[in-house]
Amino acid sequence: MKPIAVKFVSHEIPPLDAYNESKVFKLRVKLNNGEPMNRAEKNWLTENVRSNAYFRTAVPLMGWRFDFSDVLKKYVVKQYDHWAEYYAPDKTSLRSVLFGKIDQIVEIPDK
Repeated sequence: MKPIAVKFVSHEIPPLDAYNESKVFKLRVKLNNGEPMNRAEKNWLTENVRSNAYFRTAVPLMGWRFDFSDVLKKYVVKQYDHWAEYYAPDKTSLRSVLFGKIDQIVEIPDK
């Protein structure tokens, strides 16, 4: 079973139980229980993974790292003659968070 979160800072922070009502905590528990994500959760996860500056496949919350690498796929996206790498559960959620004309989305398979 995948841990819910891992501490990634060296200073003291509140225990993980203090955040059990947060959306990211609830989503990680849901996935650990084998339940599928709905469209809103996929879109939320894609936006939060894309917009954080700390991790490529995780969501940070108050010193805790919630890893979602088990449900995220790697994509390269061509927009405006530029290729960029993103992580998302599926192409639909990736399209929902990107703005502008998307020329191409390619999934990069795991090794």
